[in-house]
This record gives sequence, structure tokens and C-alpha cells, in this order.
Amino acid sequence: MAGIAEVAARAGVSKATASRALTGSGYVSDATRQRVREVADELGYVPSTSAVSLATGRTQNIGVVMPYVNRWFFAEVLEGIQQALLERGLDLTLYDAKPGTPGRDRIFGDFLARKRFDGLIAVGLEPQDHELEQLVQIGRPIVSVVGSGEDASLIAIDDDYAARRATEHLLGLGHTQIAFLGGGTGVHWAHVDRQRLSGYESAMSEAGMSDRIRHVRSEVSLPGGYQSAVDLLGDARQRPTGIVAVCDEVAVGAIIAARRLGIHVPSELSVVGIDDHEYAEMFSLTTLQQVPREQGRAAVEMLLAQIADPDRPITHVQMHARLIVRSTTSAVDAQSSAVLDADLIRGTATE
Repeated sequence: MAGIAEVAARAGVSKATASRALTGSGYVSDATRQRVREVADELGYVPSTSAVSLATGRTQNIGVVMPYVNRWFFAEVLEGIQQALLERGLDLTLYDAKPGTPGRDRIFGDFLARKRFDGLIAVGLEPQDHELEQLVQIGRPIVSVVGSGEDASLIAIDDDYAARRATEHLLGLGHTQIAFLGGGTGVHWAHVDRQRLSGYESAMSEAGMSDRIRHVRSEVSLPGGYQSAVDLLGDARQRPTGIVAVCDEVAVGAIIAARRLGIHVPSELSVVGIDDHEYAEMFSLTTLQQVPREQGRAAVEMLLAQIADPDRPITHVQMHARLIVRSTTSAVDAQSSAVLDADLIRGTATE
């Protein structure tokens, strides 16, 4: 592997100039920088992390901390972050901070305090007060993907808007018995879930249906959505005609529950999710689409801008989710006709 001396000699510059051209530190003319980089590429030169750190005062490493790495949203955000960092030749250190585990305590109390990164991206972390204080004390730029608070730059979808739009979609189809399914199972339930519930409640209230607001709590997972939907849909007298699910996984759980109870979707029950999860297309789920990979890439851009300019003000960016209409929603009139046809068929069969 070629060294910096060989690159400098081939480019006709000093080692110091070659180093400045490759690390971006100090002044080098654009022409010289281009020539040095072309030579480095030809020779297959790879600058050592320690050398770059000495030249720039930076680690060339970005820390990423998230509560889960095996869930769809977090995995997709991580993919976007990794792609953006690879394009810039930067390293990534991942911290898996599962809630309520000793490992999480060590991450906040030990690993992050070592500051072996130039900046930190926190994905859906929602730290407790003492953890937030520890993050701020690290003294490195921080960007959050999903979350709340004013202490760090933030990028997320507008969760209130997403649930409001999902509810308005069902209202526009003539539904008046609409339940919100998901979230609220713990003392400290997620900010995202609270915002989505708020959007649903606002849409119902603005439609003059505040007395019909109905929140059915469930774990935010496919099994959680399934179990709560079985209880919700099992009583035909109080069964809603529409469900706004806190996320697609809960929505899919509700669809599976409906099918097992003999309830046809969408002719007897309309279901809307939020996220456009990888399962959404498989179940032909109507949903509000967000693109987590784009959020991950945007977080990298935002963080690198803060690293380059420490005085850059904290920025909050909200993206609007897009309604994707598939086959799990239909108008109430269509539902009523389907139910009537089913009743006639059952009556004929009985006779």
C-alpha cells in the first residue's frame, strides 16, 4: 500500500502539502488538491485514521445510539446513516441502548463519555432526564432522528399530521366509528405514539366527533396489535368500522385478527397504518409513508454541518408523510352493501 511520501513524490509536492490536500486541513489550491487526490486514487493510498485525526483534530468517526437495532424503522435509519458516512469516508460506532438494561447505563455513563466520535446521532432514543443531561455534557454535536426536546437538532416526520391525515382519510370515506389502536401501555410511552394519538383526536374533534374518540391501548408491535384487535373486534355491538393504527405493524396485527374473526377487510373494516413498513405492500395496507433511510441521510448532513460550524443554531426539520391508498380501506356505503350481501347469503343458506 502506498504511503504519503510516495503520493507526494508522484504529485510533485511536499509531504505536508499532500497531507493538507487529503485531509482538508490548511490551505491548498484547488488544482493541487485535485492532482494529489488523483494520484492517491491511482496508487490506492488510504490515509490512516490516526494520521487524519492528528492533522484535523477529529476522530473521523460518528457515534450512533439507538434503543433497538433489529426493528424495521431503526434498521432502515441505520442503513441511511451508514450509506451517507461511507460516501464521505467516515467511520461509524453503533451503541445499542436497550431501555432498562445495564448495557444502556454503561453506554451513557462510560462509553459516550469517552468521546471517541466527532458527533452523535440519537435515533428514537427518548432519554430520561439524567441521560439527557449526560448527553449534553458530552460536548459533541448531537442530532436526533425522532424524539422531542430543544437541546439537539431534530429530524422526523410530523407524527401529528400523519395520524390526522389517516383519520381524515377514513372520515372522507364516511366512517364515524373510528378507533385509534396502539400505544399507551406503559407509564412512559413514546413521544411519537402520543403525537399520533393527538393527531387522531384533533381530526375527530374537528369533524364534530369528539364524543366518539376511542383509544385502544396496545403494545407497539404486530403481536400487540393482534391481541388488542381481537378484544376490540370481538364485540360486534361496539366494533368500529375503521381503525387508525399507531404504526403499520399494529395495523397488520389488526388485519390478521379481523381475518381470524371472520371480519372482511375492507368491506367490513377499514384499516390505516403509518410508516409504509416493508410488510405494508404485502398486506396491501393503506398507510402514511415515511422513508427512514432519507431521515438517516439527512441526519448525517445536519450533523456534519454542525461539526463544521459549532455555532450553527439548533435546527428542527419535520417531513410530511404521504398517504398511500391501497386495499384496506373503503367507503362505508361499500361496507354496508357487502355486509347486507353477506347477510342475504347466510339467510339463503339457512333457509
